[in-house]
Amino acid sequence: MRFDELELSPGLQRALTGLHYEDLTPIQEATFQAIMAGRDLIGLAETGSGKTAACVIPLLSRLGEGGKGIRALVLVPTRELAIQYVDEIGSLGRYVGIAPFAVFGGTSMSIQRAKFKDGVDVLVATPGRLIDLMYAGDVEFAEVDTVVLDEADEMLKMGFVDDVRFILSCVVRQHQTLLFSATMLPEVSDLAESFLRDPIRIELNAEQRAPQSLIHSFKFTTERNKLEAVAGYLKQSEVRQAIVFCNSRHRSEQLYDRLSPMLEGVVCLHGGMDQARRTSIFTRFKRGEIRILLATDVAGRGLD
Repeated sequence: MRFDELELSPGLQRALTGLHYEDLTPIQEATFQAIMAGRDLIGLAETGSGKTAACVIPLLSRLGEGGKGIRALVLVPTRELAIQYVDEIGSLGRYVGIAPFAVFGGTSMSIQRAKFKDGVDVLVATPGRLIDLMYAGDVEFAEVDTVVLDEADEMLKMGFVDDVRFILSCVVRQHQTLLFSATMLPEVSDLAESFLRDPIRIELNAEQRAPQSLIHSFKFTTERNKLEAVAGYLKQSEVRQAIVFCNSRHRSEQLYDRLSPMLEGVVCLHGGMDQARRTSIFTRFKRGEIRILLATDVAGRGLD
């Protein structure tokens, strides 16, 4: 199905055309009508499948023009994913007057509090910082009619289950709830049973856990020869851009020290960096300005 076949507002269609959105991905096509109909939904699909746009496009269509107060609340596990959501909403909603805003830890709470005075239509938040703002009396959910839980399994793995339950219990107005997850953990299932009303369940990863576009390869090497093997692979001309995942901050820094003299365009990324630096690295990598990104799993939730 093509986006120009959907019944969307002229402003939203204009944004989609400008961003070269043509064909819906499987998760977008499977969820669009259900979200537009106001149904609660459980969407199971792998990271990178287009879940963000699958949620944002019908959400913006249902919201229409900007209104008064927060009308959609999106909960995500990490600041990187929060930024990704706001970027997507900003790009797709540029012609429909929707004001998105993200709140997360590691940045000034006073600046975030001041933003609410300017008006926010879609609030994207990590659970911890949102609860801080709720206790401070800066956030009201009286107008919320859509709640999105994205990367729900990761959010609960990180220990946010009680926070998420508390936040959902504070949205007392009848609303639509959309839950997206890569896996259906028992905690995710319990959450869905507690807060979703007769949800439609769409599962696109029952037999496939990785995106279909990936080609998996394996190379056996010894610890002594591992660095040489990695460097040799990355030196190949057909490797235009790469992410090398490391299991710790120390390991990523150690690998950077050894690879950077051998290769051009190597940058390290981990959770010990301040937010401004991490955001800059994400942006530069997406633009193609960084060829090799050495990262801990912080990158797994911030790149789509």
